[in-house]
Amino acid sequence: MDDWIKRDLAHFWHPFTQMHSSDPPLLIERAQGLRLFDAKGKAYDDVISSWWCNVHGHNHPTIQQAIIDQIDALDHVLAAGCTHKGAIALAETLAKLAGLPYVFYSDNGSTAVEVALKMSFQYWQNIGKKEKKRFLSLDRGYHGDTFGAMSVSGKSAFTGPFNPLLFPSYHINSPLCSSCQQKCSLSCLKRCQDILSKHHKEIAAIILEPLLLGAGGMLVYPATYLKRIAELASHFNVHLILDEVATGFGRTGTFFAFHQAKITPDFLCLSKGITSGTLPFAATLTHNAIYDSFDTKTFFHGHTYTANPLGCAAAQASLAIFESENTLEHVQNIQPLFRSYLEEFNTYSFISNIRSIGLIGAFDLAETVSPRSVYRAALKQGLLLRPLGNVIYFFLPLCITKEELKSVMQRTHLAFKLL
Repeated sequence: MDDWIKRDLAHFWHPFTQMHSSDPPLLIERAQGLRLFDAKGKAYDDVISSWWCNVHGHNHPTIQQAIIDQIDALDHVLAAGCTHKGAIALAETLAKLAGLPYVFYSDNGSTAVEVALKMSFQYWQNIGKKEKKRFLSLDRGYHGDTFGAMSVSGKSAFTGPFNPLLFPSYHINSPLCSSCQQKCSLSCLKRCQDILSKHHKEIAAIILEPLLLGAGGMLVYPATYLKRIAELASHFNVHLILDEVATGFGRTGTFFAFHQAKITPDFLCLSKGITSGTLPFAATLTHNAIYDSFDTKTFFHGHTYTANPLGCAAAQASLAIFESENTLEHVQNIQPLFRSYLEEFNTYSFISNIRSIGLIGAFDLAETVSPRSVYRAALKQGLLLRPLGNVIYFFLPLCITKEELKSVMQRTHLAFKLL
């Protein structure tokens, strides 16, 4: 075994990883574009965007230069009582893109969600509706690993060990559109309407991932469902929190997933792709009514790296690339080809439920096939595919070319033929 891997196993506690796994970690030394390179020079196409955050490809020169320029001037300053031009400019850009004027910075998806939950709760306290302190969410939703985020996520392996410490939350069934035999009438939202009708006076907000449930199984649902959720939230006077940590920044084919439903949430949670995976960074956006309710009150929440100048610089550079490289136009052009390649996997008897949105695609494996065996076979073909339970998925960097996409799909087929 490589000496570096021995040292890793002696000290580095990896996330979401079984102890003493038979698969040692990959020792990655460098990256460029779609590819990661290990210590022996072997290349792997990063088709899951390194946990869904890489948008423009690894080591994009525009983002690299922005970080270099920023660190020459200002590395970090506290955000309590201080500001800097990068934080101001980025807030203006995000506000314009999202249609929400106020931006609160943090450092990852979980904290972006925690901020939204706490702001929603305190808003109702601020205006005297102190009974509104519960939340409503989807039973397959996933919003992060901090306790508030886990409390509004579905019950799963991610939350199981911590259930005794979580606060109570209302849950509704997630939309399982691919297995639904009905002509869509949004009948799956009846429980949501029933809970809101009965308990709206104690519910502060609904939280969900728009159009795609990520860790819940890469489940895709229509914009009409999201639009109806927004209508119910408005009718029953509860906030709508959209967790676009995974779906934001072009992943679903539009800049934000909620744009497809033509709605505006009360809170928008962003992270992952905001810096194209270069630096940890997050933001929670909201509107005037929320902000104004804190006029004489303090929001007691903050992070050491709130509005970190390097993160702001990386985020602003990443947003600029969307224009300079026509990223969304490229996604629109390539996603039909991506879908057609996915449909070719219908020929395998052990694959079912093929679905996609934007440049995200997934299918389910039969119980007869080990997801771990797919992972190993893919590595042999130079692909980093990390199964999600029995779900094999692609979460492609938006910069992928048609030639790269064709190669990825061809090698995925080769990997399945090795099983």
